[in-house]
Amino acid sequence: MTVWFSKNLGDAMFASEALGQIEALFVSKCTKAGCPKEMALFIRHESEGRLHCEVKAYFSPAAADVAREIGASPCQKPFPDGLSLAAGAEECWSVLFPER
Repeated sequence: MTVWFSKNLGDAMFASEALGQIEALFVSKCTKAGCPKEMALFIRHESEGRLHCEVKAYFSPAAADVAREIGASPCQKPFPDGLSLAAGAEECWSVLFPER
């Protein structure tokens, strides 16, 4: 499966609680799956021309179960620029973004 997922967590000033809950769910599911290196949760602060930025969470295809459980929507693979790894193995970068 190559479908990525994203979820807007809202204003960056208030997104930490939601992100913490998503990270906890991700870690639980990742551990049960044996922590595959292609399973990752990324975040990016995006402003899209607005005054305040919002936090968007991006789920790799291997994290589809987590994404669906929290109501994330399918999306295009994000560009790696500006992404931060929120949860998952550091090796995911070379697996998911070999062009980086």
